[in-house]
Amino acid sequence: MSHGHERKEKDCLNCGTIVQGRFCQACGQENVEPKESFWAMFTHFFNDITHFDGKFFTTLKDLLFKPGFLSAEYMKGRRMSYLNPIRMYVFTSAIFFLIFFSLRKPSDMVNFNEKSKPMTAAERQKRLKRIDQLIAGDSTYKPYFLEKALLLDTTKAVSRDDIDEVYDELNIPSVGITYRSLAEYDSVQAALPEKRRDGWFTRFYNHKVYKMNDKFRNDKRAAIEKVVEVFLHNLPYLLFASLPFFALILKLLYIRSRKVYYYADHGIFTIHHYIFSFILLLFTVLMAKLNDVTGWVFWNIIVIAAIIIWPVHLYKAMRRFYGQGRGKTFVKFILLNFFGFVSLVFLFVLFALLSAFQL
Repeated sequence: MSHGHERKEKDCLNCGTIVQGRFCQACGQENVEPKESFWAMFTHFFNDITHFDGKFFTTLKDLLFKPGFLSAEYMKGRRMSYLNPIRMYVFTSAIFFLIFFSLRKPSDMVNFNEKSKPMTAAERQKRLKRIDQLIAGDSTYKPYFLEKALLLDTTKAVSRDDIDEVYDELNIPSVGITYRSLAEYDSVQAALPEKRRDGWFTRFYNHKVYKMNDKFRNDKRAAIEKVVEVFLHNLPYLLFASLPFFALILKLLYIRSRKVYYYADHGIFTIHHYIFSFILLLFTVLMAKLNDVTGWVFWNIIVIAAIIIWPVHLYKAMRRFYGQGRGKTFVKFILLNFFGFVSLVFLFVLFALLSAFQL
């Protein structure tokens, strides 16, 4: 509570309700004089921060060491001692991605510096047979002949990276007849009768493809790095979009439970699980960075331990929150992870395509 002087007037300055006491019973605003000193503003700010810290650390402790406890407390209506789960989700996810993006760059995720091992004689012969088949199908594509000459030169060692350099151009396949550029595609489409032109989706896809091919044709590596960069910045949206899918899977798994669970109940459990996952991921990212800096194997051991903790924590959270036996919980834990993985792969592919089309 602040130390501001209480107003003589009883109408709430925020919502206009007649106040009975120091606080408005409708919106909760304190009925004090709006003008306050700098010291009053400072102490109010300090009190808010320490109040947040107290709730935050209490919530964090119970989240980490009492799996499922916070979700159960929330469902029982005991909420004042803890941070709101949505606010904490926003806070932890923002901190995680802020640190993650400051430590990891797209070039770190796509490593082009390490050369692969030279191909064996058997691998070269196998690849030569494949090249002959490709040349038989298309004798106009120059890189096929360049690769064949490279493989036939037995005086030099050849690696997969050497072969990739021959094809180091971006050439994403389009729908329908292949054209050399976007301008040529648009020219042909304009010359065709309206009924024979590509539909809106085909035109949209081909436009994106030809723009990307034209922009990155001679620099496939730059294209891959750009896609990774856009995808990483879309990752927060992907994880947020996966929340309702995860909650829906839980809803279906516990649809026949004796205790009635609403979709919102599963949603709160999911949010708390995601918050824990962000904290654990942030910890592993920091440990991995320490490993890069020091080169000590010790940090990798901690990362492995953290990875093992994640499924154990989820299983224990399901046990405590839903209150079912070990056997049922384990089966539902396996099903949850399987269908959760499938939904995440679906969203991953969808967001990867969206990332590619944002170039």
